[in-house]
Amino acid sequence: SPAGMLLSVLVILLLSVLYEAVKMGKAVLLQRALLALPRSLSQEALGERQEEDSRDSRDSRDPSPAQGRWFWFHVAQTLFHVLQVVLGYMVMLAVMSYNAWIFLGAIAGSTLGYFM
Repeated sequence: SPAGMLLSVLVILLLSVLYEAVKMGKAVLLQRALLALPRSLSQEALGERQEEDSRDSRDSRDPSPAQGRWFWFHVAQTLFHVLQVVLGYMVMLAVMSYNAWIFLGAIAGSTLGYFM
């Protein structure tokens, strides 16, 4: 029916917009994660830390707050990636129905999502 087809195209359009939004959110999260990297990961700090470790025999298993923040950024990035893959495959599966209107809905949604 025409109403069902219109609803299908609209759903695919919204899925494509959501796919682009998740892709952008993942990029923003990556940028924030890189800014949250602990300073100990720089080459200079690694050299300093090795010297400190050889002098100091304390147990270094306690993660610093920066390492904990980095871990949670990585978990969030993983979830965003899974969501992006699932949405991408759903849109691809819809496009593989070889329906021109569905295809145009996916293209329009992707264009609109990227523009936004």
